[in-house]
Amino acid sequence: MMRRIAVISLVGLVAGLTAGCSDTNDELTLVTYSSFPASDTDLNDALAMFTDQTGIEVNILNAGDAGTMVTKAVLASGNPEGDVMWGVDNTLLSRATAADVFEPYVSPAATSFDAQLVELGGEVVTPVDFGDVCVNYDREWFDNSELEPPASLDELVDPTYADLLAVQHPGTSSPGLAFLLSTIVRVGDHWTTYWEDLVANGVLITNDWEEAYYGAFTRAGGDRPLVVSYGSSPPFEVLYGDDPNATVAPTGVIEDTCYRQIEFAGVLRGTDSPDEARHLIDFLVSTEFQQHIPLNLYVFPVADVELDKVFVDHAVIPETPPALTPTEIDAGRATWVELWADITG
Repeated sequence: MMRRIAVISLVGLVAGLTAGCSDTNDELTLVTYSSFPASDTDLNDALAMFTDQTGIEVNILNAGDAGTMVTKAVLASGNPEGDVMWGVDNTLLSRATAADVFEPYVSPAATSFDAQLVELGGEVVTPVDFGDVCVNYDREWFDNSELEPPASLDELVDPTYADLLAVQHPGTSSPGLAFLLSTIVRVGDHWTTYWEDLVANGVLITNDWEEAYYGAFTRAGGDRPLVVSYGSSPPFEVLYGDDPNATVAPTGVIEDTCYRQIEFAGVLRGTDSPDEARHLIDFLVSTEFQQHIPLNLYVFPVADVELDKVFVDHAVIPETPPALTPTEIDAGRATWVELWADITG
């Protein structure tokens, strides 16, 4: 069942930024992961509206997958490539905060957000969207193969599904790390054995989400009908599939594999424009921007905005997905990824 999360409208706040930003820098760099659109979408049009209202130009810097983006930010802590980062998630946040990547700032709008989302930001960053990392499957491929898709994490290691799954590297990809964490939470102490079984069953490991979804997945012409993606990926497949009015999405979601992912935006420590950076974050959680998130990033907005019917009908959001706290992730991540690397070679 989909949750609706309340948020105040920031129209008045954003409209007043022009005065607040007078005699200051008129350009900001927004550091993002690779799937954030650089141009020609409603999100970019909304950023142009921010520029019209404030006089502040927003340049988008693609820093690779979220894992790579955070690695770069850690190495450049205090001397950042940009002013604001979009897309550090709950699986990577502790790594960034331990390296003092961010100047603490939580938008005033966060008082209206789901308290759990805000608390995970640790009074350092502001939540901007959420979703679930899950294994997706290609319905047509399984129908043509006269094979039932797997229904659980355990079934992914069944020889029936040998050489069918594509996942991402947890050291470079946030969905890859989320899937690793899902196996750790769901399988428990025997998660390393589970991964040994996945390897024996022919799992394909890619560097990032794009390589897995747009390269290996059968929906994109690859040979893997199972791929780690998002519970909110099916609406994309409907909109860009053969029938945008389909009642059943071309892809399905294995809910037993899902892991909750929350993304944040933060002011990068060392920015020359901290005031303007804070104003941009306020805009990123305004209804004016948030309303365009579902059909551009295919995740759920934190704002209480009306969702398009295709998103409501086809996105999957599990009732109680597992999640570890940032503290638990910080304590175990390096060891887990190292063990995973030893297993997968």
